[in-house]
Amino acid sequence: MIKVWNYIKEFENEKEEIYEAITSVLTSGCLVFGKNLENFENEFAKYCDSTRGIGVGNCTDAIFIALKAMDVGPGDEVITVSNTAVPTVAAIHATGATTKFVDINPNNYLMDAGLLEDAISKKTKCIVCVHLYGQCVDMDAVNEIASKHGLLVLEDCAQAHGAKYKGRKAGSLGNVAAFSFYPTKVLGAYGDGGMIVTSDDELADRIERMRFYGMERKKMSSGHWNGKYYSLEHGYNSRLDELHAAILLKKMNHLDDYISRRREIAKEYDKQLEGSTLVLPTEDKDNDHIYYVYVVRHPQRDKIIQELKNKDIHVNISYPWPIHTMKGYESLGYTDGDLPTTEILSSQIFSLPMYPTLEDEEQEYVIKTLKDILRDLK
Repeated sequence: MIKVWNYIKEFENEKEEIYEAITSVLTSGCLVFGKNLENFENEFAKYCDSTRGIGVGNCTDAIFIALKAMDVGPGDEVITVSNTAVPTVAAIHATGATTKFVDINPNNYLMDAGLLEDAISKKTKCIVCVHLYGQCVDMDAVNEIASKHGLLVLEDCAQAHGAKYKGRKAGSLGNVAAFSFYPTKVLGAYGDGGMIVTSDDELADRIERMRFYGMERKKMSSGHWNGKYYSLEHGYNSRLDELHAAILLKKMNHLDDYISRRREIAKEYDKQLEGSTLVLPTEDKDNDHIYYVYVVRHPQRDKIIQELKNKDIHVNISYPWPIHTMKGYESLGYTDGDLPTTEILSSQIFSLPMYPTLEDEEQEYVIKTLKDILRDLK
């Protein structure tokens, strides 16, 4: 069986480093808010061309806490896209703010910045740019509009570790950014994890408080951190633990190699599937795409997926239902047809197997099988 994603081979290759990291933490006497988290926060922020990193429990928390730290709440509107993972909108909803959707660019499936102006109202406070599938939104256009209207910009970088826009890293392109370390991500943990990244020290200080019940933490002579048990403001409990911070520190050493291999796999898909009836992904001229997923389109998607499954090739759809069409968010007042490009694409897209340890022979089998299926389609 060839899965759309598989971590087993990667773990086998890196298990000595992983076990070393785990043992180091378990024998250190510190499981939360220790040196591993501090080091990982610093290293990851630096990697993102930013100055501050704040580790949290997951990316949903990262978006939520970042928005709350920027005083986004009831009565505010936040603009984003509907072809994202539910957590993007769930985090906005949790602040009490209202989500407003804009449609996407049909070529890259990212937020269409040309539609932002018409979506802005007196209630709009923030734009959440989702760097979907591994490449960045047109951030110069977004930031120009945000500056004009006095809006905040949050990057949802859950799928964009190491992606670049005009030579600048995802995570350094707005006021604040949120990352996920969910296992499937380009930099993935063995469980949940997230990070908020910013170069705004005042905002970073507030985010650090808010992830820990609104308390200030102070470093003791032992080098460990200790809260004062005194909340300066209402906060939350969202912590990236020492085990995952230590593991992610080890895996960061391989991050650029992960990306290089993903781009190599994508290039082979591009080469072998060019001229087929599939619509292949595009890499914008201003972007360095890291191919978190390799998304293709076809009007007979469901039949293709079933035929691939019959041949033990399992693919994925990211995402089959736009959020504005979901019952859970019907209170937002959208109906079918409101975001036509988003809706059409959601019925046609699917992702081919993509992960660094995908073997050349496995990819060749996927490509050959897919070509055979496409040839036989009526």
